[in-house]
Amino acid sequence: MAFSVIRSARSMVRPAEKTPSGMLDLSFMDKLPVVQHGVRSLHVYSHGHEPAKIIREALSRALVPYYPLAGRLKKSSNGDIQVSCTAEGVWFVEASSNCSLAAVNYFDNNFSTTTLHDEDELIPDHPPESDGLDLPIRMQVTQFTCGGFVIGLVVSHAMCDGLGAAQFLKAVGEFARDLQQPSPSIAPVWSREVIPTPTRLLAQATTKQKLLPQPPPLLLHDYKLEKAAFDISSDRISQLKREFQESTGQTCTTFEAIAASIWSSRTRAVSFHCDTKVTLMYLANGRQLCNPPLPEGFYGNCFFPVSIKASSKTVSLASNAEVVKLVQEEKSRQKEEFSKWMDGVFSEPGENPYDPSIAYKKLVISEWGRLGFNQVDLGWGPPVHMIPLDGYGIVPLVIIGTPPTPKKGIRLMTWCVKGTHMPHLVEEMKSSLA
Repeated sequence: MAFSVIRSARSMVRPAEKTPSGMLDLSFMDKLPVVQHGVRSLHVYSHGHEPAKIIREALSRALVPYYPLAGRLKKSSNGDIQVSCTAEGVWFVEASSNCSLAAVNYFDNNFSTTTLHDEDELIPDHPPESDGLDLPIRMQVTQFTCGGFVIGLVVSHAMCDGLGAAQFLKAVGEFARDLQQPSPSIAPVWSREVIPTPTRLLAQATTKQKLLPQPPPLLLHDYKLEKAAFDISSDRISQLKREFQESTGQTCTTFEAIAASIWSSRTRAVSFHCDTKVTLMYLANGRQLCNPPLPEGFYGNCFFPVSIKASSKTVSLASNAEVVKLVQEEKSRQKEEFSKWMDGVFSEPGENPYDPSIAYKKLVISEWGRLGFNQVDLGWGPPVHMIPLDGYGIVPLVIIGTPPTPKKGIRLMTWCVKGTHMPHLVEEMKSSLA
């Protein structure tokens, strides 16, 4: 069903109390080119009473301890990105729709092989005379006729990784349930200085070299990656794990079983030349691998890529259990990979990570199901559905999430193949899920 949205009010939500001012430095992870964008998502709630009013008040309270998020991203004189703690606030939009959530199936069909054409109606615009890129957060609350609502969220990845963004939204939820509570249960920690800039980057800085490779802008549109979603039932996940145990006598995680399955399916769908080296890359949390470990409440970027490489022939012909073993072998070297990352080694020697001929051979997997967005309770229970709206554009991506409640299992939300390869991917996934 087509639906329309009317935006009725736009304003800045400022911290409820006076907050510190000044400039804050970001870590080198926050300044990586791959995180210089806004992450857009929809959070669907089945019911709520005056949600925009309550969320607005809760947001104002949460911005007191999370005051950097009420500031602005600025470039310093030497080109570094910093946070100016101005307390200017978060851009907040109130809106209403002409239909119920049931009429649009709680947006359950929006992440399929058909495009959600109306997604921009649920995502906040940006303030006049601004492109929104300097805003750490933008938020829109759209009320539906049934009493349910959708939060359209845009978070600057330079300010928060997924865990950090979910932590902030949980704090908003705590204040929404009790505006009188003095502080969130998890106190936010800035501590970007705890993540040291790699020595090789410091050396490059002294010789005035570019610290990080900058991707050519046109690459963001070269692929025209199609999006699609695939649901994997709990029974099928259990079967994949059982097959691995019967084959190896060992156990595997849900993530390992699912990552192996989508990597194999995608490799067969694209039909690379048999001796092509293909890569599966997943983003691992480095908070506990730092020395010392980052404190609870840290909400900046602290993830690093772990890469599993093999020939396309191997990945295409191997059983799922054999591909799981490849994933497990690389996972056992996570500490070593994190050390290389912290030393400033971002790619293989001589490899340009933004070369299209290399990037399409990679598949990046990001696990959203455990970030915490599904536990954000604003006073009416957790969301029934959460929908990430964007891929990276630079490399093929799979997001592991969950289907809307009460469905069980895993939902794979993908931007991982060109249009010509989509029919083959659909067939491969049908076969692997059968």
